[in-house]
Amino acid sequence: MTWAPSGTGAADRPGMTALAEAVGRDLNAHGGLAGHQVRVLTCNEHDTTDGATACADQAVSAHAVAVVGSASQYGSNFMPILEQAGIPFIGGYGLSAPEFSSPLSYPVNGGLPALVAGSGRQLVEAGCKQVALIRPDSRAGDALVNYLDAAVKSNSVKIVDIKAPEKSNDYSSYARRAIGDDKPGNCLLSALGAEPTANLLDPYRRANPKNTQLASVIGSFQQSVVDSTGGDAGPLHGAYATGWFPVESSAVWDDLRATARTYGNGATIDVADPGVQTTWVAYEVLRQAAGRIDPSKPITAKALQVVLDSGDPIDTAGTTPPLGWGVTNMLPSSDSPAW
Repeated sequence: MTWAPSGTGAADRPGMTALAEAVGRDLNAHGGLAGHQVRVLTCNEHDTTDGATACADQAVSAHAVAVVGSASQYGSNFMPILEQAGIPFIGGYGLSAPEFSSPLSYPVNGGLPALVAGSGRQLVEAGCKQVALIRPDSRAGDALVNYLDAAVKSNSVKIVDIKAPEKSNDYSSYARRAIGDDKPGNCLLSALGAEPTANLLDPYRRANPKNTQLASVIGSFQQSVVDSTGGDAGPLHGAYATGWFPVESSAVWDDLRATARTYGNGATIDVADPGVQTTWVAYEVLRQAAGRIDPSKPITAKALQVVLDSGDPIDTAGTTPPLGWGVTNMLPSSDSPAW
């Protein structure tokens, strides 16, 4: 099963579920998953606690062997349901702490916290003395401040925490506050989604800051945002962007492009979207793990868990370093014990 929000106007990731269905068609056209026919279920999580719970309940009712490549900020709601049913959560988008602490979660990226922390490191190297973080006024957004602080505190960088709605057509006041006095060394880091960041860029452009350095993460600086804001002549010229994976033009995504084109059934699947890329990597992990199960036995949630817990690295064809989730593979942090 794969879930992601759709139709919310802010946190939408419909390409993730569309790709999951395309991967299922591709697998079945080539003999299935380790010789077994695949049934991919998708669910609209609606970016709500009730939606996340409903998707997890559906996975349990359907006896899903895994939840793969999904996006939700409500890990504290859905992970206990999956844990009780023994269903592995493979390659979530990384929006909540339980994805990095649950024994049944197998992340394939560092999550949004890693992007924000990585962006902070970039901004330190760029000479920023103050970083205004515009982030969602949500549980997931609350945690981002600590990750950014951990990345920049040794350099005495001041953080201005700016809570913003996840969906708005007017971010003028947030842009003005983030730009502030527009001194050299001032930086603005947007941790909002693609559509909100696009809406933020218009008042940012009108303010015409002379010194403030703009930065965000790949999920917010999608190509569609770059194009709609004027490309190289727009406000994103010279902006910093941080991502998890190789650039979209890399040959490691050739199979993703081919699958989306051949089996997407006309769905819009942006192969540059990090949510789509995460889903692709997660299904590659599933494919590799299923291939290590005794072919005479069924593929079950427990069998997958045994393979994933073994610590034996899984090759993701160059999209990430080899992945492993044994105790020795984890990199702990104070906020995410298994990250």
